[in-house]
Amino acid sequence: MGQLLNSANLKALTYGLMNVISASGIVFANKAVFQTYGFHFTYALTWMHTVFTLVGMRVFAAGGMFPVKPIAQSRLVPLAAAYVAYIVLCNLSLKVNTVGFYQVMKIAVAPTVIGLELVMFGRVPPLRIVASVMVVCVGIGVATVTDAQMVSNLIGIAVGVGATIMTALYQIWAGSKQRELKASSMQLLHAYTPQATLMLGILVPLCEPMGWATVPPQPMGVAPGTDAVAPSPPQRPLGTLLAYHYTPAAVSAIVISAVLGLLVSLSTFLVIGATSSLTYNVVGHLKTVIILTGGCLFFGDSMPAKKFLGVCIAMAGIVWYTQQKLSTAGGAGTRAPGGAASGDPTTEPIRTPLLPITSSPPISVKSAYTATVARSRISAAPAGGVAAPGGGGMHNGHHSYRT
Repeated sequence: MGQLLNSANLKALTYGLMNVISASGIVFANKAVFQTYGFHFTYALTWMHTVFTLVGMRVFAAGGMFPVKPIAQSRLVPLAAAYVAYIVLCNLSLKVNTVGFYQVMKIAVAPTVIGLELVMFGRVPPLRIVASVMVVCVGIGVATVTDAQMVSNLIGIAVGVGATIMTALYQIWAGSKQRELKASSMQLLHAYTPQATLMLGILVPLCEPMGWATVPPQPMGVAPGTDAVAPSPPQRPLGTLLAYHYTPAAVSAIVISAVLGLLVSLSTFLVIGATSSLTYNVVGHLKTVIILTGGCLFFGDSMPAKKFLGVCIAMAGIVWYTQQKLSTAGGAGTRAPGGAASGDPTTEPIRTPLLPITSSPPISVKSAYTATVARSRISAAPAGGVAAPGGGGMHNGHHSYRT
């Protein structure tokens, strides 16, 4: 028992808990900003999140969490644009859809990556991976087609599909950029967030109803003791960004969602460095369950039996898919004692523990960075001719982002 509660394992559990809370919490926080507080300005919210990420990456780099890698800004423009497109579409999908449908479409990213790699690069995955992806697709189909609330929202479906495709494209592109530039996910995020912040800053006044012009004042009546009519103060048009009533509660919700977005990037980086890719994927499945449950409890999402069955099928498929990808990556990146690849059927595969049961020294931020970079390089290597979705590293799991 004492071995389980050593410093390394406690830190790994702390990082995992922080990742679960931040990645699940940002979905609920963003939905509350849109639905509860009526802040319907997707571009503006995304810009605020990116500003927090920009500042946070500078603080992390100054604190020695990762070395800054000089990268020519001209090489990052397309990636920054793809980041902006995918994160805006994901936030827009969360705004116009239920939390449940939003998360189901996030599950669909994995099979979408497989399909895009097949179309774009001619990469044919192994039969077992194809079978697991088919199970995911069947589950998604059952969960969406049988839900009248989802089917009737055609705009939401279009946005959700667009967000899924753009997320998959971004993951593929970001993974290839990591390999091309020999940069970790944190170094890449640090490098392109200034451009992404600038792009979003330009898009906000172009795409949001700003309310620059004021509404002409309306007479309010005769002022006491005078014959003059007292005009009302000028007002911004309702439903615009400048006319929004920024209450302390609304501002707090926006700030919390932005902070959680930064913590998602940090905790993903730390949990992979402190544990393993297997642990991170298991944590990812836990987050999916929490988000689907939270959508029902906090935002009134329905969960009829057929939709629940579809979600269970999709989850089973994604767990199977994860197991296949991890075993494939392990076969390509690890050698057995006898010199044969550990993925060879004649050798016993190496089992990766969910937590590091060791008496090693305490994990520092720098050691987590070193371990994360090493795992990113292993996962970036092609396994059996098939690249892992997203190219490995932190981009495989999130976002997400911004979930």
